[in-house]
Amino acid sequence: MLRASLYMGSALGLSASALARTDSQSPASLNDRLAGDLSPVHDPCIIKQGDTYHVFSTGQAHDPTGLLPWRTSKDLVNWTLNGRVFDEIPKWAQQAVPGTRGTWAPDIAYFNGLYHLYYSCSTFGSNHSVIGLVTNRTLDRSSKDFKWQDRGLVVQSSRGDDFNAIDSNHLIDRDGKHWLCLGSFWSGIKLFPLDPRTGKLFPNDQRKYSLARRPAPEEAPGAIEAPFMIERNGYYYLFSSFDYCCRGAASSYYIVVGRSREVTGPYVGRDGKSQMEGYGTVVLQGNRRFRGPGHQAVLRDGERDYLVYHAYDAEHDGRPTLRIAPIEWTADGWPTVL
Repeated sequence: MLRASLYMGSALGLSASALARTDSQSPASLNDRLAGDLSPVHDPCIIKQGDTYHVFSTGQAHDPTGLLPWRTSKDLVNWTLNGRVFDEIPKWAQQAVPGTRGTWAPDIAYFNGLYHLYYSCSTFGSNHSVIGLVTNRTLDRSSKDFKWQDRGLVVQSSRGDDFNAIDSNHLIDRDGKHWLCLGSFWSGIKLFPLDPRTGKLFPNDQRKYSLARRPAPEEAPGAIEAPFMIERNGYYYLFSSFDYCCRGAASSYYIVVGRSREVTGPYVGRDGKSQMEGYGTVVLQGNRRFRGPGHQAVLRDGERDYLVYHAYDAEHDGRPTLRIAPIEWTADGWPTVL
């Protein structure tokens, strides 16, 4: 594992671009002003309804914050814990993945008059995994329409598959087609077409596209996961997390991006090197205090884009902590983080 970690941090998996920045702690930064219930937050996703921002994140059954903890803010700065989505892991998921203890890596999207919240169930280090879907008409708990409805299985993987069905992200492309991007380790990031009526896979549709991967030494894992996709100015951008999370202040996560004219690829970094060969342009690395930034989402709020992610706070026992940073775009269309 150590050998793999050293290899993954080498130049093979990185772009030569100088765009990478560390997680800024300047007094003027949004991150420096964040307050309230910021931790533990792991694998955040975000959406805005009306004047309220909503963040959902990974949760374990034994955590005080519960399964798919939910936080809200009116200003992106001050955050309040707003309960949880599930009181228990859905029975179908427990049966599909024996031994699962959490609901991981949520992603949220709004279409067809419903909020669609995707989530994963697995066990650590295994690709015997499922992605499920729960929907709601509103995120306003005071509304008579508020009710989470579990829609069951979206996609699953087993030990014979070359991918891991966790870390999902929903995308509607420029032609109105729906997609689910997913993947963690194994052979990397995959893309599946979705039925826009259900938000789930089309029945009997075997299409699966490979977007990015990490070459690895023999018998070592390919450390890439947590994809997030957006479309901007004729390009699709694929953000992903390289190296290792979940080790507290010892985590080595960092965020990489590539882009493509077509949603199915090929994706390349700023230097033109392929993400299928392990390359990409570094967007964000950790600093002395906030280690291992990753499992990112992009909030598109009016004319401003934000990178939303977790990082491990070395000054507070390596706790996974919510982080939010504005994105600036270079003249040639690459994201940089302020």
